[in-house]
Amino acid sequence: MFVGATGFRGKGFDVLVDIGSEFERLNWSSIKRSRPDFRAAFSSFKLQTVEVTGDLSRIVDLFVRINSTGKSLTSGEKRNAQFYRSPFLRTANALVRKHKAYLLEHKVFSQGQLDRMKGVELFSELLISIEKGEPINKKKAIDVTIENGKINGRTLQRLTKSFVRTLGLLKKMFPELEATRFKNSAEFYSLFLLVWEMDQNKLILTDRSRNKIAFALLSELSTKVDKLRDQLRKAQPIKAAEKLAQDYLLTIQGDTDSSANRQRRGKLLSGILFSLFERKDEKRIFSPEQRRILWNDDAERRCPLCKKPLRWDDLSIDHKTAHARGGRTNLTNAQLMHRNCNSKKGVRAI
Repeated sequence: MFVGATGFRGKGFDVLVDIGSEFERLNWSSIKRSRPDFRAAFSSFKLQTVEVTGDLSRIVDLFVRINSTGKSLTSGEKRNAQFYRSPFLRTANALVRKHKAYLLEHKVFSQGQLDRMKGVELFSELLISIEKGEPINKKKAIDVTIENGKINGRTLQRLTKSFVRTLGLLKKMFPELEATRFKNSAEFYSLFLLVWEMDQNKLILTDRSRNKIAFALLSELSTKVDKLRDQLRKAQPIKAAEKLAQDYLLTIQGDTDSSANRQRRGKLLSGILFSLFERKDEKRIFSPEQRRILWNDDAERRCPLCKKPLRWDDLSIDHKTAHARGGRTNLTNAQLMHRNCNSKKGVRAI
């Protein structure tokens, strides 16, 4: 309109222009006539643009979203403005709202960071990483995933279920995460993905004593890395015994969110924690032979929960130590029980 382009003839207007010593009101005709330097600067100025297709109401809505603040927009805010109708992005938003209290309590993010879509960005990365089964490159993966729209429907439901389960395990394993450096979003990402990987490998992650050891090891690493950073700032000599802390520190310098750094960081954490946890017994169900042996070897045949007599047609075999808690599927860890009583017992030990 200002330059009178096709379709806007006769709709030009004046603007205040800083000519160095003062401001002068000029229009495009006067600039072309008397200020060729301004004309060249104006014509060659590069505008950052985002091309959006669709109906006019959607484009106007997007324009309002992008221009609603005087601050430079974060990548998450731009993404939310452009793709706010994406089922994937809406799911990430919903997960952040659901777990907002946890993120704030453990200082993974501040309220201001959540307002600026940092939480949605992190949760989006984690959902994509679960789908890929490995660390991703933050700068590329989210926009590509949203634009191609491949993660949708049942896949999105499966990823959400896996995400919620993993976050629940992480909460139980490391209830005081805010006391370590793993509250930082980059390192939280790596720890979350390691917990997911261990769960996928059928490791038992609900043992309280082992979880305490795991948290102590993480806390120790966190402290060593913090001390190492402090030594580097003060130009103090680095001790050879701090090799693990040195290796870890390299992964959180520079581009912390590159897939290469994330893979190295995950490998270091895996070396600390993976061997600490036992693997679940792959055999979950007792065999018919084991069932018959237990029945014939039990003289009383009474349910240990309700104390009532057992019948062959109302019989189940219970893990004394629950399978979910590492109990083996063998005769020394087995007992006869009513089916209904077995369901009521859950993971409790009797």
